[in-house]
Amino acid sequence: MDLHELINRISFIRTQANLSARKLSLLIGKTAGYIHHMEQSKRFAPTFETLSDILSVCNVTFEKFFYYDITQYDIDKKIINDLKNIPKEKKEIIQKIIELK
Repeated sequence: MDLHELINRISFIRTQANLSARKLSLLIGKTAGYIHHMEQSKRFAPTFETLSDILSVCNVTFEKFFYYDITQYDIDKKIINDLKNIPKEKKEIIQKIIELK
């Protein structure tokens, strides 16, 4: 993931959490313009600690944040969890259906 994508994801989770850039900045203990400046300039990345704080405030796990398609994470996770309770024979049928697409 490059810097541009990292910052886009921060912006995405911030808006999903219904937080302004200013509010998120203050909630993570930074200056009021920190997130806005990062999102606009796209020239610096947060430290690991700051990213951890951002994810915590936005209620997003590292797993979800770094998932290959953050917009599909919830449905993919649900499908995977649902598959855990299906017998092997039915999983094989599902796999054959998927291969037909």
